[in-house]
Amino acid sequence: MSTPRFLALPPGVSTRQIETPGGSFAALEACPVSGVAERWPALLVPGFTGSKEDFISVLQTLAQAGRKVIAIDMRGQYETQGLDDPRAYTCAALGADIGAIAAAVGQGDPVHLLGHSFGGLVAREAVLAGLVRPASLTLMSSGPAAIIGPREQAGRVMLAELPEYGIDYIWTNRLEPEALQAGVSDEIVSFLRKRLLANHPLGLRVMAEEVLNAPDRVTELAGHDLDTLVLYGEHDDGWPPLLQAEMAHRLDAECVVVPGAVHSPAVEAPETTAAALTRFWNTAESRLLQPQYI
Repeated sequence: MSTPRFLALPPGVSTRQIETPGGSFAALEACPVSGVAERWPALLVPGFTGSKEDFISVLQTLAQAGRKVIAIDMRGQYETQGLDDPRAYTCAALGADIGAIAAAVGQGDPVHLLGHSFGGLVAREAVLAGLVRPASLTLMSSGPAAIIGPREQAGRVMLAELPEYGIDYIWTNRLEPEALQAGVSDEIVSFLRKRLLANHPLGLRVMAEEVLNAPDRVTELAGHDLDTLVLYGEHDDGWPPLLQAEMAHRLDAECVVVPGAVHSPAVEAPETTAAALTRFWNTAESRLLQPQYI
């Protein structure tokens, strides 16, 4: 569970709703405080049990490079309404949502697409299905297939308990004690509770199934001529760092290891993460704007 360290929106960051043919999606939009957004926009997709707030620490810095940056709640997450249909929460369906959101955000321009953790699997799906016009793809703390290790075990426990006991039980008996033990402030603990309980229960269940059973589609993704960045914390406790490094090699992608970070580099090392993303995005734009790509 990604845990933002503050909730106050920085200058240039505001809430908005993104309207698509498939519905309305809650978002945080960051624009340059000074100057104009002359570069291609970026769309940030959170992970399982996450939300747009997981990116608060990097939004202002990313936007100051001269681009609009949008972080969203996926369908059924926090402030985006869900549907009572399990098919709405598969990677394929969520990827279709991302394609529609990217079209609304880009307004004809390519979009830099970033997916964190489970969001990486969803962003990958949008690219593979040809539903987005990507300027680049960043897989942040994500992996080639189903998650493994400690987070896999936590996901299986949640999947087993959710239908029988409900979300309140999972918060009270698992996630809240973990947050308190980690010394999370009362304000953030209150937010984490509010966010978790706002998730659509069916969405949580299906997303858990998806992240626990995702197939390896790296070979398919490698067939796309797309600037790709694999970025993760050196102590990632989700997909093992060596597995993510191997994925980057298979994709012939740039690989950035964030010192000191675990599974949420945007929270744990925001300046390092923002600098790496800005450099990568600017380089990708420069390549695509060369005459042979126009």
